[in-house]
Amino acid sequence: MGKIIAISNQKGGVGKTTTAINLAASLAVAEIPTLLVDMDPQANASSGVGIKKGSFRRSVYHSLIMQEPIGNIVLNTELEFLKIAPADRNLTGAEVELIDVEHREFYLRNVIEAEKSRFEYIIIDCPPSLGLLTLNALAAANSVIVPIQCEYFALEGVSDLWETLVRIRRSLNPNLSVEGFLLTMYDERTNLSNQVMADLRDFLGAQVFETVIPRNIKLAEAPSHGKPIILYDIKSRGAESYMNLAKEVMENDKKGARQRA
Repeated sequence: MGKIIAISNQKGGVGKTTTAINLAASLAVAEIPTLLVDMDPQANASSGVGIKKGSFRRSVYHSLIMQEPIGNIVLNTELEFLKIAPADRNLTGAEVELIDVEHREFYLRNVIEAEKSRFEYIIIDCPPSLGLLTLNALAAANSVIVPIQCEYFALEGVSDLWETLVRIRRSLNPNLSVEGFLLTMYDERTNLSNQVMADLRDFLGAQVFETVIPRNIKLAEAPSHGKPIILYDIKSRGAESYMNLAKEVMENDKKGARQRA
């Protein structure tokens, strides 16, 4: 059964979509069947793997609102083992259309259930807010990765973020675990980045991934070419970092399996 990982942070501009795209692509390069689910109406995860706006007729919106099976909307990408359930701007309306619907937070969980046997990993890119789309993603997920930018305000937001996750566990998904906090946009040349990294590791301990995502020009350029970094420039520091993150995620699962055995 596939493991569902949501990539979420209420704060925008922290590398959330970049992480969703490149973690999914790194898993796929290892020949692991992976599904990327784009839950953001901006559809940046979709375009970031080469899916052009207007090139498809059905999106995640149709699965949420019209109960279209996710399998019917999944598209191929350049990577053989990476598929995507694309988003479009109709998703903006989904939050409004679901607002008065009973059990509205569990629609994604219900439609994604049938696909869990096809994929080892299902990566969900969430919008930068705690609206109904994000709640659907967190209700469906087994775990969440929280990208945190290496800047001062990141420290202020961690406690609020933690409280949000606790509330979601209590009300929607008691089995939701924290896969890890991921430090992004790290600049080793600045004292601030190093201090933020030290403070977060001190505060959150082992829940912070060993892998750190650096500020990297190639990583910033890749989405404009509709390619994950691993296809745009596999020798870049950004590509190396996301491959290391994928290894950490897989190793965490192996450790968990050994502990359950």
